[in-house]
Amino acid sequence: MADPTPFNLRHWLQDRALRGLIWLLLRLPYRWRVPLCGWVLSRVIAPVAGYRRRIRENLALVLPDLPEAEVARILRSVPDNVGRTVIEIYSGPEFVAQAVRHPLTGAGVAALEGAHQAKRPVILVTGHFGNYDASRAALIARAYRVGALYMPMANPYFNDHYVRAISGIGRPLFPRGRAGLADMVRHLRAGGMLGMLVDQHMRHGEELTFFGRPALTALSAADLALKYKALLVPTYAVRKADGLSFDIIVEAPIPEGTPEAMTQALNDSLERLVRQNLDQWFWIHRRWKNTGQG
Repeated sequence: MADPTPFNLRHWLQDRALRGLIWLLLRLPYRWRVPLCGWVLSRVIAPVAGYRRRIRENLALVLPDLPEAEVARILRSVPDNVGRTVIEIYSGPEFVAQAVRHPLTGAGVAALEGAHQAKRPVILVTGHFGNYDASRAALIARAYRVGALYMPMANPYFNDHYVRAISGIGRPLFPRGRAGLADMVRHLRAGGMLGMLVDQHMRHGEELTFFGRPALTALSAADLALKYKALLVPTYAVRKADGLSFDIIVEAPIPEGTPEAMTQALNDSLERLVRQNLDQWFWIHRRWKNTGQG
């Protein structure tokens, strides 16, 4: 039988380097390792990997009047937040302890608790913002039955231990595609909650808007909510000024409508929060690809 994952030297070397960095950082106290990983990604990896160029291109596309000093700050801060997020996810119980230190806030907290008590399914939608796994960790620690849909990484070596890391925060996890579909449906039908990220370019998505520009967006979260009579709830973890803790926000459920209208409401929800915290969104994505972005 052919090997389903043939050896790839570049992927293997990337994985070895990342594993080594993570191993070294995990030897340090949590309060040191998180900012240090942010610094390494921002000051060492980002310039070499081309992240700063990508961030600058995205900002020029959707926020062309942003002052240069603010652009420079975001060029440093976005990779810093990404680095912090990566090592937090690998920090397991220490990360969860940070995520549950503060109460849930926002107009949707009561509706979420009501759905939990009634065992009504909920689709929890967030973006690559703040630390996208902190809200899941906070809810699981409060006994909410939260599963998560994830996109397997292109690098299979790194994907294996990344999945183990996010599993340490909570299960179940469902890989996007046929492999996880049946288990995900059973979870929802049993009244579970499902976490999804919907802020990436999707080649076969619907052309909606994000920051006033056309952005191909998956309708899957809204489709699932309508099909399984689930609440569709935006939730976010906003990184606080100390760089270690979060405000966990649960917004009011999105009103039922067409999948397009509901998904546009999700885009608008995320955009509002990103505009208030420009340095916490993953501007490295090619979010507007094929719709005005190269």
